[in-house]
Parts: sequence; C-alpha cells; structure tokens
Amino acid sequence: MNQNAQGLSEKEIFQDCLSSQKFLTTNYNTFAGECVNEQLRSAFLNILDDEHRIQADIFNDMSANGWYQTQPADQQQIQQVKQKFPAQM
Repeated sequence: MNQNAQGLSEKEIFQDCLSSQKFLTTNYNTFAGECVNEQLRSAFLNILDDEHRIQADIFNDMSANGWYQTQPADQQQIQQVKQKFPAQM
C-alpha cells in the first residue's frame, strides 16, 4: 500500500475525500432546499450537481481499486422492495 509523507495510504485519502463529498452534497442540498432567492437556489443546485459528479468519480475510482465494494441486489430483493413501496415505483 502506498503511503504519502503524512502516513496516509491512498485508500485512506480516497475514503476521506468521499466522506467530505458526502458532507458537502448533504449541505448543498439543504441550502438549495431552504433558499428563498431563486438565483441563489439555482447556483446551489449547479454546485450540488458538480459535487455529485465529483462524488461519483471518487466512488468509481475507489470501486475500481477494490476499496469500495458493493453487492448487486438479487431479483427477489428487488421485488420485495417494489412490493413494500409500490407508490414510489
């Protein structure tokens, strides 16, 4: 595992970046949702979109390196969720 000068591995740096992006997108979402000025709301939504793209890039890089593993849901799990929340589908 590669270590930088501060002793953090590349994986740890990516984990910190992803955590920071999650924090940022949560806050920008709140700011946009509670903004009364339409121009400012639009600016927050544009920033939020950019931050989501950055977050997705970080996630994809982590996933490609095996640092963030997800398991696909099987069809039975998908059907159970659809039955549980039919109005949202």
